[in-house]
Amino acid sequence: MTETACRSCGGPRLSPILSLGALPLANALPSPEAAESTDPRYPLDLVFCEACSLVQITETVSPEVLFRDYLYFSSFSDTFVSRAKALAGRLVVERGLTAKSLVVEIASNDGYLLQHYVAAEIPVLGIEPAENVAAVAREKGVPTRADFFSKETADRLKSEGNLADVVHANNVLAHVADLNGFVSGIAVILKESGVAVIEMPYVLDMVDRCEFDTIYHEHLCYFSLKALTGLFGRHGLTIEKVERLPVHGGSLRLFIRHAASALSDESVDRLRQEESTRDADRFPFYAAFGGKVARLKTDLVDLLRRLRREGKTIAAYGAAAKGTVLLNYFGIGTDLVSFVVDLNPHKQGRVVPGVRIPIRGAEGLLAAQPDYVLLLVWNLADEIFRQQAEYRSRGGRFIVPIPAVQIL
Repeated sequence: MTETACRSCGGPRLSPILSLGALPLANALPSPEAAESTDPRYPLDLVFCEACSLVQITETVSPEVLFRDYLYFSSFSDTFVSRAKALAGRLVVERGLTAKSLVVEIASNDGYLLQHYVAAEIPVLGIEPAENVAAVAREKGVPTRADFFSKETADRLKSEGNLADVVHANNVLAHVADLNGFVSGIAVILKESGVAVIEMPYVLDMVDRCEFDTIYHEHLCYFSLKALTGLFGRHGLTIEKVERLPVHGGSLRLFIRHAASALSDESVDRLRQEESTRDADRFPFYAAFGGKVARLKTDLVDLLRRLRREGKTIAAYGAAAKGTVLLNYFGIGTDLVSFVVDLNPHKQGRVVPGVRIPIRGAEGLLAAQPDYVLLLVWNLADEIFRQQAEYRSRGGRFIVPIPAVQIL
């Protein structure tokens, strides 16, 4: 379904920023036997709301199609798990959580975060729409409901006595078609004294670092602080504190309270001023983004073609959503990249949709020892460099495509 009004404020003036054409669903990795016609493609157009400054895509693919059978497991990244452990430990201390508290995580995935509260004997509840992923969380001892979060879900939880001292929502707000229903639901289940801790990629970092490959059908919105302030304020919630994070190429972590309880600190004022100074609430800030992406495409494809002409072998690392976007939009297929490796066994043996590059286990790098590896999950570069120290010691080199093409 193509949206003609803003997902947040309902405004009708949506100015085009970038069109990536019709691309396959980024996380829908087919089996190699499946016909290419089974890789459905949907328009991927990025626009800017002139009324509330929210950056968003116009196409909405059914959540049932995107998330009910999901292949992304957060625990396969040591970086994400260690960050989650540190955050849980911090909140236990800062909020004085006890066995009488409740921590709820929306889109709790495989329990990568809530497991740390469980270890601290803090009651938890995960809400995760993908049944296959929720089952993994339950095996870890994390109580998890396989459901989409909405205002109706929140009302049901409240009627059952499930009011949260802490609500986590990491990298899910961008996936939500009904933004207002989702945020209203958070207000419903959050205790008056509670805090919601919400993380999402930051649109200014996406633009500054040319992170176009984070644009895909699951990510409906790309948030600035201004757009978020209006969205949460509409439902009686206030952003009390904001932290900048390097994860996912640049993210925000928001601490959100009921408006009557909130006291915004200088971090909010500081970021609001930065956005204002850069005119990030106006369309011209985003208008040049498409040209940056075009130049990046030329640089990377020219490099890969030159290396192949020289007889070099090239593989890729990371069958992630951003990899599907980059490979398809740049037209990089098996003529340039022979295979992709990934640690996630649920992805191995499948192919990247659209370009049909086969996916192998990470041990495939040492077995084949390609001359170069295109790092599709550039946001985990340090972790992967450590994991692949032997490949590098043998002379293997990585091509990092974002924010500019470089060989390491």
